[in-house]
Amino acid sequence: MTESTVLSSRVRLARNYEDLPFDAASKPEQAATCVARTANAMALSGMDEGFRLIRLSSLTDVQRRSLAESHLISKDLLKESATAAVLLRQEDSLSVMMNEEDHLRIQAIRPGMELLSAASACFRVDDALSRHVVFAFDQQLGYLTACPTNTGTGMRASLLMHLPMLTLCKQMGNVGQIVAKVGLTIRGVYGEGAEALGNLYLVSNQVTLGRTEQELISAVTAVGHQLTDMEVSLRSRMLTGSRASLEDTIYRAWGILTNARMLSVKEFFQYWSGVRLGAAMGVLPVEASAVDALLDEGQDAHLMAYAESALEGAALNEARADRVRELLSKAIGK
Repeated sequence: MTESTVLSSRVRLARNYEDLPFDAASKPEQAATCVARTANAMALSGMDEGFRLIRLSSLTDVQRRSLAESHLISKDLLKESATAAVLLRQEDSLSVMMNEEDHLRIQAIRPGMELLSAASACFRVDDALSRHVVFAFDQQLGYLTACPTNTGTGMRASLLMHLPMLTLCKQMGNVGQIVAKVGLTIRGVYGEGAEALGNLYLVSNQVTLGRTEQELISAVTAVGHQLTDMEVSLRSRMLTGSRASLEDTIYRAWGILTNARMLSVKEFFQYWSGVRLGAAMGVLPVEASAVDALLDEGQDAHLMAYAESALEGAALNEARADRVRELLSKAIGK
């Protein structure tokens, strides 16, 4: 059932070297030490197969932003592009970011509700590195990090969830309270402030101190199941009591995405949500996974990379509509 609401699972481990200051990213010599040490440790461990070492300074702005749009690197890493780097194994969305807020951010993303799989991938990299380097660690506090909220396990486990009915029925305030009671947080992934474009939310643990990795994964997983049950229940009620209204929303979104010649970012996310809902409920002739793939491809940097051109304004909105139509047409075999 979670496949109808959970797009992906992400686990991230924050680690810092014992002998480097936390602000190494702002000091070129120390930042270079961090990158060289990490790459060398990966090679010595035999874990480097399939990984590419990418220095952000060697990429174009579009290439850097494309990586961030796909969540393979964080937006915060972009702020340190002069000294930041990433070891990336793109085929399974596994990365080791260097010189962000912490020296290292080891991250794995998996489709669907797969927190354990994502965590296992991160721990394998962490264990491999730990055989050759020394991380800042306190026997009482755990792993030491730049931000105190990450101290402890240094782990953030999160689920990317699509919750259109909970949003439409104005239940997100209640959801926030439910999540906060178990030490988690929920926020919109796209949009500014309280806005959640596409009705997409990230559910994650708020603190890491005093709880084991397994406890954190269990807590996020439990809330993921609870929110899925709430969302699916509302969808079922809408089908029973307001089917015509629900299907009208879905088919209007489908009609616009499959026919529009111009799409702004906000329009794209709005109608994407309707189509994703229709796909997950079996109303539309397209798989939810194909709709999920549109999330990256419909964003600005991906569009410019695909067009091999710097686009803006109306040209960017036209390219977005063209790309979305093209991918949906392929998804339904036309």
